[in-house]
Amino acid sequence: MEPIVRTFEQTDWITITLAASLLLPIIAKSIYYSRFLNFVILPFNNKYISMYTKKEKLFNWFHLLMSIFQIINTALFIYFIWCSYLNPTEAKKPFIFPILLAAVFLFISAKTMAQLINGFIFNSYNTFNELIFKKLTYLNYSGIILFIANVFLSYVFINSRIVIIIALFLFFAINIIGWVTVLRNYQKFISSYFFYFILYLCTLEIAPLVIMGSFLK
Repeated sequence: MEPIVRTFEQTDWITITLAASLLLPIIAKSIYYSRFLNFVILPFNNKYISMYTKKEKLFNWFHLLMSIFQIINTALFIYFIWCSYLNPTEAKKPFIFPILLAAVFLFISAKTMAQLINGFIFNSYNTFNELIFKKLTYLNYSGIILFIANVFLSYVFINSRIVIIIALFLFFAINIIGWVTVLRNYQKFISSYFFYFILYLCTLEIAPLVIMGSFLK
């Protein structure tokens, strides 16, 4: 009887990654059940934002768990974009995903810290904290969309560009809803600091996306 050498396929580490990320919302649901129920209906009901904006805000375990879940699935989704639009041999090198994961984590962390520093500079820390919390909440919710897309891209429609386009459309739709909510709730604040808001929009919202797009190219 000859020994058989088993080679680990690409889906092995992807399965582990997806399963590990799925544990995070499961833990969040088991500890914060009512909060989780309000979170999953976020695009259709603003109750979650209304209830939790004034509470722990950014630094609470539920928000951190869902943020890590979103970061993992965002990095994995970007990896699938690479696999679909680049040379698959190049894209599937084992070190690509950890680099993407670190890049997404640093990108979101640096952007959040820069926004909080702006809050200190303009003596509006609480307002900026609430604004960031609302935007990140919608971003974290879009992590659910990316998780579902990642499952399809891994096992059903492997590296399908149609799935990627649909997921991107839903991702941006959810975050646009978040932006509209933020702009509507902070009209007076924005009008009082309109010039600084435009500066903030260009430097901390548009410029990072341009840099990320250039990096992906």
